[in-house]
Parts: sequence; structure tokens; C-alpha cells
Amino acid sequence: MSEYAAARLNMVEGQIRPNKVTDQRLVDAMLAVPREQFVPKAARGIAYVDEDLAIGKGRYLMEPMVFARMLQEAGIGETDVVLDIGSGSGYSTAVLARLGATVVGIESDAELAQRATEALAGVGADNAVVITAPLTEGYPAQAPYDVIVIEGLVSDVPEGILGQLAEGGRLVAAVLGERGVGEVKLYQRSGGVTSGRILFEAHPRPLPGFEAKPKFVF
Repeated sequence: MSEYAAARLNMVEGQIRPNKVTDQRLVDAMLAVPREQFVPKAARGIAYVDEDLAIGKGRYLMEPMVFARMLQEAGIGETDVVLDIGSGSGYSTAVLARLGATVVGIESDAELAQRATEALAGVGADNAVVITAPLTEGYPAQAPYDVIVIEGLVSDVPEGILGQLAEGGRLVAAVLGERGVGEVKLYQRSGGVTSGRILFEAHPRPLPGFEAKPKFVF
């Protein structure tokens, strides 16, 4: 077993399984995707650290445990069409590609999007594509989606993105709560109505563009 494969196994057995992640398809996906290929070369030695990992451009890969629990709650099926908002260097998109039928990743930074495209090709994720586009708009051209995942902390989820969910669709995101604490929320669309509920606390790095708007002071 290579050094990276051993680190990947340790990530799953030490960080993911002990933290309520029981979906075997998800566990297998995280064992299969070489996380070290989606980080800068200088950071490959810490690719499997149990915290948010900087990938450049002020962006981060989410802590593996938080990311895995979010995906488990989304309940991604083999026939699902998935939108990955803030795909960064493509790691999240690569994992999602092993769970769903088709994955559209959007990334606002063109350089990161190019890195993601190359990395996805390198791991054979031929059912995924990364497109350079504003994150806060989602990607209506390919909507509706069965699952939408937002890769970072947001102040709220724009209605325009929630509107891209298919009937029965799920969106999972870490949202900044009223107490200033990050809360992973699951939104579901049923009967044309979308509702959300809090799942657990988590505080990943903020995703650019989703900051809270300043309030007027009189």
C-alpha cells in the first residue's frame, strides 16, 4: 500500500466512520478518490488532515468528516443529477461523480476550474464537468437537479439556487446561524415547496460571494 493510500484509509477509519458516516457507497468513494491529486504539490503530505485544507486562491477543501456527513445526509443515488457549487480544485466533484449519474461543478475562479478539469480527467471522472460561473447563481442551464451541494459556509442559500431543485430534490449546505455558529442544513423540495432543517453544527471556511449583506443602520 502506498503512503497516500494508507493515509486515505486512515482518513476513512479515523475521521469518517467514527463520525456517523455509515453509507458504504460514500465510504468506498472516499477511499477511491486520491485527495492528494487535488491539492498543491507542497500540500500533498497533509492532504488527509482532519481540518479544512488550503488549496490556493483563498479557497479550501472542507474537513473530510464534515464533507462526508453532508453527502450522506444528501442521500445521493446512482441516477441523480448533482450540482456542486464551489468545486474548487475538483475533489468534491470527483467524489460526487462516484455517487451520482452526472455532476456539474461550478467554480468562479477560472484557474481553479482549469485545475479541477485536469484533475478530474486524471482520475477518470468522465461523468463530471466543471464550468466557470458565478457561484451565487447556481447553474440554471442544466437544472433541475436531484442534489445540490454547496462547498463552504454561506450566510444563506439564495432562492435562485433553491429554485433549481427538482421535485424531491435535496440541497445540503453549512449556513451561518443567528448565534454566529455554522449549521449544516438539509433543504428538500416536495409539492413545489422547499423547506430546511438543521442537521448538525459545523463551521467550514466561508465560500466567497455568499457573505451576509450589510444591514442598514438608522
